[in-house]
Amino acid sequence: MDENKIRSRLELRPVTIEHLDQFNELLRYVFQVTNQDLRKSGYNADELIRSKSPILRESEVIGWFDGDKLVSQLSIYPRQVNIHGKIFEMAGLTGVGTYPEYSNMGLMNDLIKTGLLKMRESGQHISYLYPYSIPYYRKKGWEIISEHITFKIKDTQLPKHVDVSGFVERLPVNDPDVYLIYDKFSRNTHGAMIRSPLAWEEYWRWENEDERTAAIFYNSSNEPTGLLFYWVADDIFNIKEIIYLNQEARHGLWNFISAHFSMVNCIVGNVYKNDPIAFLLEDSRIQEKIEPYFMARIVDVQKFLEEYPFDPSSHSFHFIVSDPIAEWNNNTFGIEWDSNGRIHVSNNPVGKPVKTDIRTLTALLMSYRSPFYFFKIERLETDPETLRLLDHIIPDPQPYFSDYF
Repeated sequence: MDENKIRSRLELRPVTIEHLDQFNELLRYVFQVTNQDLRKSGYNADELIRSKSPILRESEVIGWFDGDKLVSQLSIYPRQVNIHGKIFEMAGLTGVGTYPEYSNMGLMNDLIKTGLLKMRESGQHISYLYPYSIPYYRKKGWEIISEHITFKIKDTQLPKHVDVSGFVERLPVNDPDVYLIYDKFSRNTHGAMIRSPLAWEEYWRWENEDERTAAIFYNSSNEPTGLLFYWVADDIFNIKEIIYLNQEARHGLWNFISAHFSMVNCIVGNVYKNDPIAFLLEDSRIQEKIEPYFMARIVDVQKFLEEYPFDPSSHSFHFIVSDPIAEWNNNTFGIEWDSNGRIHVSNNPVGKPVKTDIRTLTALLMSYRSPFYFFKIERLETDPETLRLLDHIIPDPQPYFSDYF
């Protein structure tokens, strides 16, 4: 049948809880989740469907229907993220998929346009996603903003014991102090997601329950300041995630890891930012593999700039932004501060221009790379003085993001 005839009979409408079976069926088909994958993670198919129903209830899901059949969908997962110390409402784009017989009809492009409008209406000025195709999402305005480093350390390369005043205690992963330390960490770490109970469920979604142990570092005042999720199997110490609020907690957790010297041959772990662990080790000749992780895109440039925590300046300038999908971002955005350091964003071309696209603007303001880097690769067009200004007013820390949805 002609593709135009198929397209003409399709209807774009909300996906609700009554479509749960179809929602999961499409996800499993597109992402090739097999029954074997489910069993490895401790699920059966019915349990996974039940576990996904709260996500469907909490998210805004839209899809194309061919009669009563759901054929294409995306989910907007409402979350919060820390952007340089300020909590932003974030739209997590997930559950994206189309059956192959309905591909190349522009269905997903229309879904993304509609999704961005809904995000804007909901005050979600930034969106995160885990990309199945980086080139595809770059065409839609998303850009890489975080990295995932996996490392392998031989037992002989473990750091030497460092005296600390605190101690480590092994606890269940749902201990209240686990939530307390992560919440402190996320509210002090640029890029990190603030986890709700549902977000914690998603964090553990594909982990086997037998491979879940928490080690918490407590300081001399009995306050939790460091957290390690790990398991030991086949002579390997596996680190799912390690976070700490200060260097004492880092030393304390690595003292705990090194105490397993006689039990393991190596340590395999994860770091969720461009922060190679090798530099911190006495023997730095370890294996590290770095790869892109999450992408983001600014949904509403005007609103995002009004909330963004720039360091104040007495110099004004303006962005000239291009966006392939969200036409409201194709504009000029003047940035200036009043005598009290409050930012004012207008559509006036105040000061010198900074010409860029939505992808680069997102990565720039998320501090994924410096303004000088984007200027060097010709993704940012401005004069040297304004380039130095950008470097001064955009905070330095690179994003940390360890979740998955």
